[in-house]
Amino acid sequence: MVARMELWPGAWTLLLLLFLLLLFLLPTLWFCSPSAKYFFKMAFYNGWILFLAVLAIPVCAVRGRNVENMKILRLMLLHIKYLYGIRVEVRGAHHFPPSQPYVVVSNHQSSLDLLGMMEVLPGRCVPIAKRELLWAGSAGLACWLAGVIFIDRKRTGDAISVMSEVAQTLLTQDVRVWVFPEGTRNHNGSMLPFKRGAFHLAVQAQVPIVPIVMSSYQDFYCKKERRFTSGRCQVRVLPPVPTEGLTPDDVPALADRVRHSMLTVFREISTDGRGGGDYLKKPGGVG
Repeated sequence: MVARMELWPGAWTLLLLLFLLLLFLLPTLWFCSPSAKYFFKMAFYNGWILFLAVLAIPVCAVRGRNVENMKILRLMLLHIKYLYGIRVEVRGAHHFPPSQPYVVVSNHQSSLDLLGMMEVLPGRCVPIAKRELLWAGSAGLACWLAGVIFIDRKRTGDAISVMSEVAQTLLTQDVRVWVFPEGTRNHNGSMLPFKRGAFHLAVQAQVPIVPIVMSSYQDFYCKKERRFTSGRCQVRVLPPVPTEGLTPDDVPALADRVRHSMLTVFREISTDGRGGGDYLKKPGGVG
C-alpha cells in the first residue's frame, strides 16, 4: 500500500511535465508549421460548430422540427467568418424571387461553404444533405430540428421518393431548398458534372432554379497544401431560371445550361481579385 502511494507524486510530475510540454509545443507548431495551423483551425471549426449546435438544440426544440429554426442556426453561425478573417461579399441578392418557392443550386468546395451559405441563405430555405449528417452528433440533431432534408444517395429509390415529397412540400408549405448538384465536395478549382436530382425537383414542382456561385477559396484555403489563412470570398446570386412548361425530357439540357452559366461566373469572380486570386493560372486550375 505504501509503495503504491509513493508512485503518485511521480505520476503527477509526469502529467505536469506533459502539460508544460504541450503548452510549449502548441504555440511553436502554430507559428512554425502551416500544416499544424491548418489542422488546428479545421479542428476548431468543426468543434465550434458542434458546440454551437448544443446551444441551439434546446432553443430549436421549443418549436420542434420546423424550417423556421434555420434562422436560429444562421444567427449562431454568422460570426464564424470573423474568427477566421474571411470576408464574404454577396452580390445579386435581389435576384431571389420575393414570394414563391424555388430551388437553389450552388457549387460545393468544402465544409467552408457553410460560411457563404449562412451569409446569403433566404428565408424558409433548407439544404438537402446526405443522410450521414443526421448522425453527426449535436450538429445532426440541430439540422434535423431546422428542417434539413436528408437523402440516402446510395438508395436511389428512397432518394426519388424523398424528392417527390419535397416537391409537394415546396408548393404546399412555401419552402425553398438548397442543393449542391455536384453531389460531393470538389477541391480541384472547377465544377464537377451536375447530378440532375435538383433539376428534376424544380421541373416537377414547376418552380424557378436560383443558381448561386461561390468564388474559389484557393487564395486562403487549400486542403491539398494544408493551407488555411484569411481571405475573401465572393458569393454571386444569378437570375432565376424558369422551369414552367418544362418536362423531364428537358432536364439534361437544363442542368447543362445552368452549370455552364455557373462555371462562367465562377471563372470570372475567381480571377477578378475578389476571390480566388490568380489560381486559375496554376497547374490544376481551370483554363
